[in-house]
Amino acid sequence: MPYEAPTHTVERSLRATTGAKVIAGVDEVGRGAWAGPVTVCAAITGLRRPPAGLTDSKLLTPKRRDALLDVLEGWVTAYALGHSSPEEIDELGMTAALRLAAERALVALPVRPDAVILDGKHDYLGPPWRVRTVIKGDQSCIAVAAASVIAKVRRDRMMAALGEQGGGIEDFAFGANAGYPSPVHRAALEELGPTPYHRLSWSYLDALPQWRHLKKVRRSEESMELENGGQLGFDF
Repeated sequence: MPYEAPTHTVERSLRATTGAKVIAGVDEVGRGAWAGPVTVCAAITGLRRPPAGLTDSKLLTPKRRDALLDVLEGWVTAYALGHSSPEEIDELGMTAALRLAAERALVALPVRPDAVILDGKHDYLGPPWRVRTVIKGDQSCIAVAAASVIAKVRRDRMMAALGEQGGGIEDFAFGANAGYPSPVHRAALEELGPTPYHRLSWSYLDALPQWRHLKKVRRSEESMELENGGQLGFDF
């Protein structure tokens, strides 16, 4: 399917309007998964011509993503990954977990960015970071597209490695689904219950009566539930 190649338009705009010299593109993967961390990549690319075929990771085949990663890791000026664990997602909620993962990625860069281009319309980072949100930034901005591919391939490989541990973990086929719901993943959950890598505050447990007792409620939600007489529903 043809697509429009990303550009440095947003980076150039930030340089002109804010004086920013070091700009990081930030993208996440794993937000909708049932298992595994949420992973954020921060990538600094400068204004160089990108590798051929670079775009949003979701528009690329796994083979093309893997090939691009090998090129990108040598092409970017710098990149770093940040993760929030399933336990942190359960404890903090997804928005705060995303912020934590993004901050971990940004502070791991060898130089602090003057500005950040964040994929999407919601700024989950906030101060002290200078943020420009861009809807579909992973398709339109070179730095964000690079972050998108690196985050996706690296997290997929991490989940594949988890799925090879044995002890029943292989039944969840994390190498094929990366922790997202799939028929094999759902069947394994129903039979075996959640692993230590599953997010236990999510509503998929409501459909698994034999494992529902394992569901976690974040402290803030627990307080709200008490205030509402124990009647509180959550839409994840």
